[in-house]
Amino acid sequence: MQIGKASAAESHICQAYPDRIEVHGLDLCGDLMGRMNFTEYFHLLLTGREATATQREFLDLLLIAIAEHGMMPTNIAARMTLASDPGSLQGALAAGLLGCGPVLLGTSELCAKLLEEAQAKVLADRDPKAVTEQLAQDIRKSGGKVPGFGHPVHRPLDPRAERILELADKRDVSGPHVALARHFREAVAKAWGKPLVMNVSMPIAAVMLDLGFPAVVVKAVPLLARTASILGHLAEEQKNPIGFLMAGKAEAAVPYRKTENKA
Repeated sequence: MQIGKASAAESHICQAYPDRIEVHGLDLCGDLMGRMNFTEYFHLLLTGREATATQREFLDLLLIAIAEHGMMPTNIAARMTLASDPGSLQGALAAGLLGCGPVLLGTSELCAKLLEEAQAKVLADRDPKAVTEQLAQDIRKSGGKVPGFGHPVHRPLDPRAERILELADKRDVSGPHVALARHFREAVAKAWGKPLVMNVSMPIAAVMLDLGFPAVVVKAVPLLARTASILGHLAEEQKNPIGFLMAGKAEAAVPYRKTENKA
């Protein structure tokens, strides 16, 4: 029994032949290898189109911005997994990636959807400031959180977010979605009665949308970036194993309390 609506049974990404490999209509060895860098190739795989110089530059920038953030649970889980099974690099990488949710990886995908919703309202002849204020107030009243705001460490500003916005302005990338991100900063402060830190997820989403990336691929950027980060931690773990040390520290930090069973 088929579940859901099926699309055409075809793929446009890749086909291997005896004498060549074709990717989105381009010859891997003859057209891509030696001409494209990996960021450009990543763009091609995601979108089916070759990146412009600006798209490549900012995709590079965003990947660098979100890749590494120290001993996060994703990296810890990966290192402890490798300590348990030193021969399973792929298993350790998978263990880290499985923890890459909105709390640890950021809410860039949710930010993109929010910005798209706001932009649709603006295109319907509504004022951007009023749109963002209404959306922020609605989220506040419902008990939710506006994605892209708040950070446990970076205060009063997330330096990564500010640098992305700075470069977007400097290199004429800032468009309607970056403008909406800034309106949201003001709207959130008004709704919550105090400024909240715009974290890196909001500028990532805004810049990608202004560069023409569809919202559905925005999350791919932090995922690829964190894959590189986890692999870096695993390379270090192989040289300087600390996985079991972290496990021991965790055990020491969480004391055992005997359960009292009462009849």
